[in-house]
Amino acid sequence: MKPLFFADHPSFWYETLRSFGHIAYGGADFGEVVTTAQRITAGDYDSWHDQWLATADRVAEQADTSLAGGHRVSARDGFLRASNYYRSAEFFLHGDAADPRIRHAYDASVAAFRRAAELFSPVIEPVEIPYEDTTLPGYLYRPDDSDLPRPTIVMFNGFDGTAEEMHFFGAAAAVERGYTVLVFDGPGQPGTRHRQGLTFRPDWESVVTPVLDHAVTLPGVDPERMAVFGLSMGGYLAPRAAVFDRRIAAVVALDGVFDLGDISTAFLSMPREEAERRLRAAQDPELDALLAEGMAASPTLKWAVEHGMFAMGVDSPRAFCAAYLDYHLRDGLAEKIACPVLVCSAEEDGFFQGQPEQLYAHLTCEKTLMAFTDEEGAAAHCQSGAQRLALSRVYDWLDGVLG
Repeated sequence: MKPLFFADHPSFWYETLRSFGHIAYGGADFGEVVTTAQRITAGDYDSWHDQWLATADRVAEQADTSLAGGHRVSARDGFLRASNYYRSAEFFLHGDAADPRIRHAYDASVAAFRRAAELFSPVIEPVEIPYEDTTLPGYLYRPDDSDLPRPTIVMFNGFDGTAEEMHFFGAAAAVERGYTVLVFDGPGQPGTRHRQGLTFRPDWESVVTPVLDHAVTLPGVDPERMAVFGLSMGGYLAPRAAVFDRRIAAVVALDGVFDLGDISTAFLSMPREEAERRLRAAQDPELDALLAEGMAASPTLKWAVEHGMFAMGVDSPRAFCAAYLDYHLRDGLAEKIACPVLVCSAEEDGFFQGQPEQLYAHLTCEKTLMAFTDEEGAAAHCQSGAQRLALSRVYDWLDGVLG
């Protein structure tokens, strides 16, 4: 798909497309996205923040007015859109983790979503899931007020998205189809990174297993039919959990990821073995300079490294690239997955090109590769811009697997 905005800045275009996609489940309105994008200066992170924040504040204020007047549906819709716009506002600011604008917009996003959640029927219930010596924030969705056990989806975002955003990326669509849904933010994801300082860990089974332990205590959950759904980098995290926890009845990897080390070494002009050795070295000024040059030349790489340093809790671009080396399903891990797996792929994925096919090739369980194309309008990373199409195909598959 040709960019409608920001033709020379792929990151700004993709994030705009991401909000266009969220229109499908109430996370945006077309005119609001267009007029906001028109006010933004391409490549200017401050401009991006200021314009999305202004739109979010305006929409949230309108939602407050609707609620005060007793117009609950209008208020719910407004708070949902404001939540997404606040999320977008702080998206590019993580190069300075101390920037107070980050927490202001993030907290406003969560608050707006929770106000919307109260206005659904049944309500979307905030939950705190026990995890080590703390908790993970999340939401429980139920299709009705009964305690009838339903096929259940445990769902999480990836490298940069929030639990709240999963409403638009899969949770609302699942509830429409009668699923119980438990969404959460794990270590390194916004809810825990912003408020508890937790950073990503590659052994995601250590995260999902306590979440499943909690899930089986909740109303409406069928412990025999629990699927795990991972978005973006979650396309590695979800299969990784299924390697070790056999309670998982199915995996959706949207999109599939096999080895993030391929991503962090792809732009280095050297063999993989040499790249790994140098990334892990105590010092390598030459490689540091090469990384700085790459970030200066590529807005997408610049954002990914800056956010990655924040999410991984490391202090240099090289340390982030080295951390990514630990996120893989090599060494026979993928082959140990026993449940059915759906691996999605996007024809023009700007982040994980080729990764879904690698994952699919290594799986020995029942498996499906689901390709999305530009002709369908679904070629972008995670099929952003084609949520109705993508999720209909994903849940048709899952309906067949979980019955």
